[in-house]
Amino acid sequence: MKARIRFITKATGPVEAEITDEYSPKTFKALIEALPFESTAYRWGDEIYFETPVEVSEENAKDVVEKGTVAYWPPGDSLCIFWGPTPASRTPDEIRPASPVNVLGKIIGDPTVFSKVKSGDKIRVELISTE
Repeated sequence: MKARIRFITKATGPVEAEITDEYSPKTFKALIEALPFESTAYRWGDEIYFETPVEVSEENAKDVVEKGTVAYWPPGDSLCIFWGPTPASRTPDEIRPASPVNVLGKIIGDPTVFSKVKSGDKIRVELISTE
C-alpha cells in the first residue's frame, strides 16, 4: 500500500511525500490512522523531527538514511525528515539519525526546503490519498 501525505509549515508551505508499507508496515498503518495532526518541529542538523500521536517500536530500522527520507523515530514517537548531515553523521555526506529509524518513504521534490524550518515552528501532517 502507498499513500501521499502533505507537510505544512509557514516556512515551507505544503510539501508532499510518498510513503509506503513496504519497509515498516505497522508504522505505516499507525501513521495513516493518526492523520491529520499538528505538532511542533525541531531542527537537528539537516533534519527536522516532531512528535506524533503514534507509538510503535523499531521495525526494520535503519541507522543511515538517504536525502529526502521520511522516517519514524521510535524513542521520541516522532516523524523525521532528512536532507543532509546530522550531528551524528560520521562523514560530510552521511545522513545518520540519532538512533535507528523506521523508514516510511520520501519527500517529493527538493527536501532542502525544510532548512527554512526553525525549532518551535508548527507543522501539520495531512493525508492526501492512499492506493
